[in-house]
Amino acid sequence: MRSIVVHYKELALKGKNRSWFIRMLVRNLQFALAGLHVQAIRQVMGRIELELAPEADWPAVRDRLRTVFGIAYFSPAGRGSLEFDSLSEAILRDLGDRTAETFRVTARRTDKRFPFTSPQIEREVGGRIKQARGWQVDLGAPALTVHVDMLPDGAFYFFGKDAGAGGLPTGTGGRVACLLSGGIDSPVAAYRLMRRGCSVLFIHFHSYPILSRASQEKVREIAALLTKYQQRSRLMLVPFGEVQQKVLLAIRPELRVVMYRRLMLRIAERLARRWRARALVTGEVIGQVASQTLENLTTIAGATTMEVLRPLVGMDKDEIILEAQRLGTFPISIIPDQDCCQLFTPPHPATRVTPRQIEEAEQLLPIEELVQAAASAADVEQFRLS
Repeated sequence: MRSIVVHYKELALKGKNRSWFIRMLVRNLQFALAGLHVQAIRQVMGRIELELAPEADWPAVRDRLRTVFGIAYFSPAGRGSLEFDSLSEAILRDLGDRTAETFRVTARRTDKRFPFTSPQIEREVGGRIKQARGWQVDLGAPALTVHVDMLPDGAFYFFGKDAGAGGLPTGTGGRVACLLSGGIDSPVAAYRLMRRGCSVLFIHFHSYPILSRASQEKVREIAALLTKYQQRSRLMLVPFGEVQQKVLLAIRPELRVVMYRRLMLRIAERLARRWRARALVTGEVIGQVASQTLENLTTIAGATTMEVLRPLVGMDKDEIILEAQRLGTFPISIIPDQDCCQLFTPPHPATRVTPRQIEEAEQLLPIEELVQAAASAADVEQFRLS
């Protein structure tokens, strides 16, 4: 079996734009599978076929496919004819020495003009397998499922399915910029936007040399891990310590956290517009910490004219941790570091800062000067799937 059949689900609902979404998925597959001896990638009636060279490493191909957004599931597959005897012989040949006490055949027709219905195909093919192997048919919980896709010019057959990453192909959702800390939440927020087809720019604020480089090293690891899903990434490292010192000298303690966040959004907006991003993304959650009240989140968002997306806003910490563990970022995020968010943070931040309060406080700072200096000092690092 030298083919892999890739099935998509949400893309099939895109109407007149469907062909564009599928082309983007094919493009991403070509990039993700480069160097893994995939001879051809072609669209075949509502699915995509990958043709493997004899030297292709299936486990390596499978690992890459699991990270490509837009795929519902995929399977190693064989090709057969539409004639039942010939198709059944091919299936039995590729079953090899595989054993199963129970099995079932599940059939689909892409062309409804085919003279047999799906249940009839299942009975015809299943009967031949049962006669040859002596296995019992179990339609409820079989040990083995033989999938048959009947196409106009032939059939695919495969045994079992590997789950894909789902979502939409990378590049179909536009560009966004994510404020990426070394913590648990923001990597999950970035991943959720990636899964909706967005290309994500990572922006990390650090306080080196006031604090160590630990947070930068963590974020590099997180960016490299997330690049598995969007294939190419850009990380911008923004020095924020000097900005925090200016805030410390001019702004009363209870307003500083909201001030820091508003400045971060302004700087992130400046960088995001250079990259032609359309929105900012944060890992904020209502009520998770004292500064993340609905009032404060609204006041913070008022600092930017860009859309601010908060994909985790209604989740609780346990839900976010479970997703971070599944994603693989959790072990990195819990490594101790010195995060700029912890620097010069007051013990009792205000929980209901109004726009008027913060705008009056901002009169004490050279806002544009601080934003321009921090944005100009940002370092850029590139990541690529390898």
